[in-house]
Amino acid sequence: MLKKLLEGFSIFHLIIIALMAGLGVATKPIVVPLAHMITGPLYIPGGVIAGGFYMLWLVLGAGIIKKRGTATLISTVQAIMMVSLGIYGTHGLISFFTYIIPGLAIDTLYFFFKDPAKLVPCFLGGMVANLSGTFLVNIVFFRLPIIPLILALSSASLSGGIGGIIAYSIIKQFRKFDVL
Repeated sequence: MLKKLLEGFSIFHLIIIALMAGLGVATKPIVVPLAHMITGPLYIPGGVIAGGFYMLWLVLGAGIIKKRGTATLISTVQAIMMVSLGIYGTHGLISFFTYIIPGLAIDTLYFFFKDPAKLVPCFLGGMVANLSGTFLVNIVFFRLPIIPLILALSSASLSGGIGGIIAYSIIKQFRKFDVL
């Protein structure tokens, strides 16, 4: 089954997937404390704002490779890395699911777009990834009251969309210099 899933991906694609997963895992511990400085006084979980930055790696990988299932593979590799390295923090093994759902959300959205490496799909991809992650973490852990939840989801939409725009800008630069 795994062989059939990976059949459409070249070695280059698998390296990009591993690279995006590694960058996502590596940047999270740096970005989250910085986001906590902004979100702490507002009683919003720090991952809501930081998620926009580390979800961009999912969007970037999906935009570079342009194959169905790429974001899900990246998020699955991230989940395996987090759980196997023991970096899952306060979420425990539930981290496995909270990491995979944003990738599934991106791939579901990209089913409706011919080219995921355009501005609108990248923006929406970052937005749905961060929204789905924020909403899932809220359901499982935080259970915020409605007003803070709306504020958190609105912030997640904005920061996820901005992350998607950053991913699009990187893809555009890769194309400009003919890297891909």
